[in-house]
Amino acid sequence: MLRLMLSGSATPAGTAGCMSRFTGSVSGDHFTQHGGLWLSSIGLGTYLGEPTEEDDAAYEAAIRAAVGSGCNVIDTAINYRFQRSERCIGKALGDLVAAGDLRRSEIVVATKGGFIPFDGGYPSDPGAWVVDNLVLPGVIEVDEIVAECHCMSPAYIDLQLETSLKNLSLERVDIYYLHNPETQLAATGREEFLRRLTAAFTLLERKAAAGKLTLYGTATWDGFRRAPGSPDHLELAEILEAAESAAEAAGSARHHFGAIQLPLNLAMPEALIAPTQRIRGGGRRAPLLEAAHEAGLLVMGSASILQGHLPPRIPAEIAKRIPGGSSAVHKAIQWARSAPGLCTALVGMKSAEHALENMALATDPRMSPDQHAALISRRD
Repeated sequence: MLRLMLSGSATPAGTAGCMSRFTGSVSGDHFTQHGGLWLSSIGLGTYLGEPTEEDDAAYEAAIRAAVGSGCNVIDTAINYRFQRSERCIGKALGDLVAAGDLRRSEIVVATKGGFIPFDGGYPSDPGAWVVDNLVLPGVIEVDEIVAECHCMSPAYIDLQLETSLKNLSLERVDIYYLHNPETQLAATGREEFLRRLTAAFTLLERKAAAGKLTLYGTATWDGFRRAPGSPDHLELAEILEAAESAAEAAGSARHHFGAIQLPLNLAMPEALIAPTQRIRGGGRRAPLLEAAHEAGLLVMGSASILQGHLPPRIPAEIAKRIPGGSSAVHKAIQWARSAPGLCTALVGMKSAEHALENMALATDPRMSPDQHAALISRRD
């Protein structure tokens, strides 16, 4: 069924209105302000699941439950469940807006592009699908694909973004990430990677000028956590320089690179403690969260419960020292969402039951910086 495209984007007034609607039913520190927007400390992720109508319906129910419980951050990617996660978000948000339960200006929607997503399910011949849908139409050149699954050429990212907007039924996405760009770095070398990155950023600057996105950024898995010198290490200072060059090439007065996503959980704490990044202007090394704060960037943490694998592994003595929450899942989310410098901890929510369980933590305050610091020592 054809759905109307929702116009507009998240706004300061809209997200403040969302926050005020939950005053008294969530903790006073559940929402964090960044760039004028108020974002919930727990965001809904849409990675896991099968490409089935059953999982589609479950995700739509999860979105309605989470939004109704004080979540106003939704994260996805075009390749999640073969584009079906984006389409579920589009349907659920459209239904909520049509019912008068939500305004577009209240919700922050982020998606990603870079991986080859296929459409609706896994094709019988993936190689032929890529040739027929991407190579022969002239969208990509074969040598722009790395690891048989990733491309970030401007023409390809342009197609990805436009397809995502259609899937989401949105005229504008609030955050658009290049998805795991370190996949390219490991295959091409740093000089060629930075050239490709700048070209992709230039396209995204033009999309920002056209009103198709508010911010763009990088959503990574390994890149920002790797030690300097590693083949897939991402240097934030170099990425910001690429954004500045892209803005100049696109004729933008300033760049629109404004967001980072990376894993942060008790088993993967590097963003908080490992000095992987060079602070611009000073040369000293600092953890990603500190470097991002210095640059004024919004940071979202992925894999807060490590796709469900982390909670059973939390030592009892650690769980006891994490205040708030009523379950091991809550303890894992609580630690992640309380990390200094993190705006939102993303949690996969594939059912209304999971969404309600996870969002119950929003009634508890986050950990204080001292409580958080006491649980983990910073590496020198």
